[in-house]
Amino acid sequence: MRTPLLVVTGLDPVAMDSTLMSLAWDLPRAVSVRHRIDPHSQVLTRTVSDTSGLLEQEQIQLQHACVGCALREDIMPTLERLARDGRWSAIVSGLPTATEAGQLAHILATDSRLARHLKLSAVLAAVGTGDIVRDLLSDDLLRDRDLHTNPDDDRGVGEVACAQVEYADLVVLDADPGTEATELVRTLARPGVPLVAGADQLDAAALTPQRHQSSVNSRWCSPAFEIDLPALDSRHTWRLDLSSPRPFHPDRLMDHIERLGTGAHRSRGSFWVPTRPGELLEWSGAGGRLSIGSYGTWGSRTPATRLIFTGLGEAPSGLASTFEDMLLTPTEALLDQHGWGVLEDGLEPWLGDIRDVA
Repeated sequence: MRTPLLVVTGLDPVAMDSTLMSLAWDLPRAVSVRHRIDPHSQVLTRTVSDTSGLLEQEQIQLQHACVGCALREDIMPTLERLARDGRWSAIVSGLPTATEAGQLAHILATDSRLARHLKLSAVLAAVGTGDIVRDLLSDDLLRDRDLHTNPDDDRGVGEVACAQVEYADLVVLDADPGTEATELVRTLARPGVPLVAGADQLDAAALTPQRHQSSVNSRWCSPAFEIDLPALDSRHTWRLDLSSPRPFHPDRLMDHIERLGTGAHRSRGSFWVPTRPGELLEWSGAGGRLSIGSYGTWGSRTPATRLIFTGLGEAPSGLASTFEDMLLTPTEALLDQHGWGVLEDGLEPWLGDIRDVA
């Protein structure tokens, strides 16, 4: 019999711990495991407990203080060991702060050995509401708040916080943040995902029979974003869906990227450039910090450029016109149907050499 697994992500350690404690105490014979990474010492600390008290507390020196190493070296082996033990009816796992659950979910969905013992029931995003709008839409870096996972972690707080909310099967707010902030979270979250105000309002027993649907989450969170957005029913948030079958012109992309990528809003999606026609490129930003990179290949899909913008108040003027300015014109698109065949396009610092990704 597979052991249900509830996974908690977050940026606020207090909100995460409150959610973990509520879940563990609400479930009969549950075991709780919390992992923390010290980015300075590169030490991973594992704490395991149940209703009887502390069971384990160990420190593991990581080769690299990154989430991938932590998952491989201790998180996944620990979850498998606890599931195989047979003493507990459920496992509640708190991932290291600022960790997204997608990689863990992918491992569980593709590793047949682990799948025999563990069932991922739900991923929860625990959100501290002290200044939730700033967390989601500011330009702070994780290292500015000592929330980074390794010395080279240059991610933004907003990008990580938004991604955690977007991937979650349930969002737990540690208090009622008010109407505007609540509507922002609802707009970012996958349609239909419940929002709970207060960890004490969680119904853990209703979560464990469920099954995390990786394919559903992937469709919502994938840069390709090949879904229709539901109508936005909100008085305080805005959403802009910009799409085109045409690629960005690589020169105009670099000329205008700040105009499209900066601002107190969340932006994500996919794009392509004619110099790399088979490559699916990812766009992910929040609060004025933007990351672009290679996500994979288009495969059998038709390349397209689609960016989704979300924010509070009034949408900034000029986003749609800037988006259009960055695309190949219809005339350019007709002339360059077969790619440009160049060796360099100026995007190498972010996307690598063309010859390496062709």
